[in-house]
Amino acid sequence: MREEIRSGHARPERKLAVCSGGASLAPEDRAELLVILSSDADEAVAQRAQGVLLSQSPESFLVALARSDADPRLFAYCADNMGEKFGVADALAKNPWCPTALVTRVARFLTAAGIQALLEHLERLTSDTHLIEALSQSQAATPEQQELVGELQKREAPSLKDIEEVAAEVEPDPVKRETLMQKLTRLNVVERIILALKGGREERMLLIRDRNKMVQRAVLQSPRLTDSEVESFAAMANVTSDVLRLISLNRVFMKAYSIIRNLVKNPKTPLDISLHALPRLNATDLRILTMNKNIPETLRNAALKLHRSRKSGG
Repeated sequence: MREEIRSGHARPERKLAVCSGGASLAPEDRAELLVILSSDADEAVAQRAQGVLLSQSPESFLVALARSDADPRLFAYCADNMGEKFGVADALAKNPWCPTALVTRVARFLTAAGIQALLEHLERLTSDTHLIEALSQSQAATPEQQELVGELQKREAPSLKDIEEVAAEVEPDPVKRETLMQKLTRLNVVERIILALKGGREERMLLIRDRNKMVQRAVLQSPRLTDSEVESFAAMANVTSDVLRLISLNRVFMKAYSIIRNLVKNPKTPLDISLHALPRLNATDLRILTMNKNIPETLRNAALKLHRSRKSGG
């Protein structure tokens, strides 16, 4: 029945069964189908559906909105008529299939959870400058979220001097290096984010060391990012501690032992992250760490204590 009504092939009696409750449907299915029928060409069906829609529970809409195959008409209806209902705006923000323009309409109702969902999908967020502007005025954003959205609104481009040294490491060919450097210095923050998401390895290796936190985040969200690149980032002492923290918070990244090892060995890694990951090191790496003079003394002492404990069978 769901497929029939979504495709417009349902018979009138089937449509009326949805409206009357005669059809055996899950609450979320009925809510979605009522939305579709509320604009049916048959005026009697449309009016009946519009009336019944008002009695549907908000929870049924939230479940329907969370589905990957939610009907586009459901997104539009909820954005236009239910944006102020608790959880609806967040549900629209969390579903990547919901058009960004509809999220913008309800941006003022987003909670910190909804804003975070957008920050974790930067390609979507940066596609609408109006959404960025709306988030910058949100009272629900956490201080960290406010800072990150503020990073998006900055207009500065990186100076040539800032990237010369990094570019020399990334691209040995002087002609290609010059071209890459000139390209980056012409880009604003949003353009660099898009390049971080869609560019190649050379661009990511440069942009992971960008001063803008949102550009750094975009590199780590790139669908083209490889495990070997993340492993390299985790070992870099010239990336910010924010980059290393983001890596440590990503469950997929942290499944790789080489990334864990590099984070613990990196003197730039925040101590709370290093100490938490320390027990995951194997015996050889742990022993090497006890002799590493570049890491914080607290971490080295903890490594030594753990190493002795393992040797004694404790």
